[in-house]
Amino acid sequence: MTRTVFEKSDVVPLVTEVFRELGYEGASLSKITARTRLSKGSLYYFFPGGKDEMVAEILTHIDQWFVKNIFEPLEKNEPLAAIDHMWQEIDTYFQSGQRICLIGAFALDGTRDRFATVIQQYFIRWIEALSAALVQTGVSKEIADQLSEEIIASIQGALVLSRALNDKSFFERTLANLSQRVSSYVSKSNSGQ
Repeated sequence: MTRTVFEKSDVVPLVTEVFRELGYEGASLSKITARTRLSKGSLYYFFPGGKDEMVAEILTHIDQWFVKNIFEPLEKNEPLAAIDHMWQEIDTYFQSGQRICLIGAFALDGTRDRFATVIQQYFIRWIEALSAALVQTGVSKEIADQLSEEIIASIQGALVLSRALNDKSFFERTLANLSQRVSSYVSKSNSGQ
């Protein structure tokens, strides 16, 4: 039985999870309709541009979540509170490492070439927002830039290993270790070392 949906905003999360599970190549129209229980007509109504339009909408949807919950808090809020908030939101969003980073997955396959700018901007903004927050805590710009890149890379790697090992505690431990590492850098910076 097909679902009745009235807004694209209702459809995008459903389609997102299919792409998250199957990837771009694996998400055929028949698999999307089967998993979402949406008719092909509904999918074409909401996404007349096909899979590429679906991916564009998915990337926008993910970006909007990260802007609201990660990037803007890092850019606008008190930096230590914003960084602590980031750890919590990341753990929740990625379901303690059991949910893949779809933008990261798209960066690894042929989808990257179609959406390179959007994918790059997602990672660049996250690195820059985190670095700016670290600088506000007293960490030097050079160390903040390096630490931010390492943190985002560690989060992405922890997502892969957590899923591969089927061990959500691995992701949680990684976030805790990264949080301690940031605290250590902030303490050193503020003590003049």
